[in-house]
Amino acid sequence: MDENLLNDVVAAALAAGADAAEAVGADRRALSITVRNGELEEVEREESRDLGLRVFIGQRQASVSGSDVSAEARAKLVARVVAMARLAPEDPYAGLADPDRLARGPLADLDLYDPAEPEPEALEAKSRTAEAAARAVPKVTNSDGGSASWSAGQWRIVTSAGFSGLHRASSFSLGASAIAGDTDGMETGYDGRSVRWQGDLPDAAAIGTEAGSRAAGRLGARKIKSTTAPVIFENRLAASLLGPLIGAVSGPAIARGTSFLKEKLGQPVFAKGIAVTDDPHRPRGLGSSPFDDEGVANHKINLIDDGVLTTWLLNTSSARQLGLATTGHASRGLAGPPGVAPSNLTLVPGTRSQAELMADAGAGLLVTSMFGPSLNGNTGDWSVGCSGFWFEGGQIAYPVNEITVAGNLIDIYARLIPGADLEIRGASNAPSILVDGLAIAGL
Repeated sequence: MDENLLNDVVAAALAAGADAAEAVGADRRALSITVRNGELEEVEREESRDLGLRVFIGQRQASVSGSDVSAEARAKLVARVVAMARLAPEDPYAGLADPDRLARGPLADLDLYDPAEPEPEALEAKSRTAEAAARAVPKVTNSDGGSASWSAGQWRIVTSAGFSGLHRASSFSLGASAIAGDTDGMETGYDGRSVRWQGDLPDAAAIGTEAGSRAAGRLGARKIKSTTAPVIFENRLAASLLGPLIGAVSGPAIARGTSFLKEKLGQPVFAKGIAVTDDPHRPRGLGSSPFDDEGVANHKINLIDDGVLTTWLLNTSSARQLGLATTGHASRGLAGPPGVAPSNLTLVPGTRSQAELMADAGAGLLVTSMFGPSLNGNTGDWSVGCSGFWFEGGQIAYPVNEITVAGNLIDIYARLIPGADLEIRGASNAPSILVDGLAIAGL
């Protein structure tokens, strides 16, 4: 969206009585193709242009958004949000980011935008290739489809404090889902990837083959008796264990006192030697950005350093509430005040492969699928539905399903051992993780 248009919106808000204002504009184009059983099933095309405006009157704030950016619609938007702010309750921590925290000078070029726009025929061909490869795997009997998509967009923010920043990015995705069956039942398997640049996508046939193999490999799954045993979370899903960590160290949760880690700042949370990094400037990263959603300068941090929790994740509001400085982790949509989110979160890998972790553990559970997690945010008590494989003597023995793994995350984090098989697949990544002795609920 044009910078001058956003400047005009901010100026209009100030003229209407706002003490400060922040305008954001988002432009997006997207195309997705889905095939199922060799037939074209769905084609979706999207083009959108949206405007958001947040204003402050004293310590009151309000925000609105809309997709009509005509002069008449913008005038109505400004009038409405200023009227809303006058009626809003006071928030002593509301306001724009402090000027000395804003990103200044040339912004980092993070290589997030591939200008190539694929033709629909090319996306359909990739979808067909992926699905055909999945269906060709022995014991695959049906398909949940193959899909390919592309999107490109930009996000611009302008504030009355003088900040103006543009963030542009593209995304290319490819995936396939297969269904395998035999006389004992059916199982599903999926594989997919999303990247910033089209050339970084894996081969479509390889994705389909992996989806089919994962479905077929789960046939004959057994139920197991409830027990306590070592559990390995494979690298594709191990980062899910970091989700509760982020919720527990977010500024708003700390300010509310609703975090199981609220007393742990500066203390060991993980074992010595373990690190969790957050890097908003990773080239081509799916979580990368040159500044946060308040225009604040961001940078790589070690959230966990040598096992120690080093910082909360803060936006401007939560930082003020806690008497601290923002860490550049504000995250927002077009409307509403900013929340808090990480960028590219990574559990730094260890030195042992998944096979070596299995050998170390001897016998236990390898989790390859998780669903329905449950968390008590105050205590850290956590459970999740799982399926995967039972291993014995360090070797896969048979697939298992309909089980639940449970424990307290303070205990889990203190004992987890990261493997060496880190693979960057998204904005949150981890190698395989071994936790010795978790409760497994089965029969």
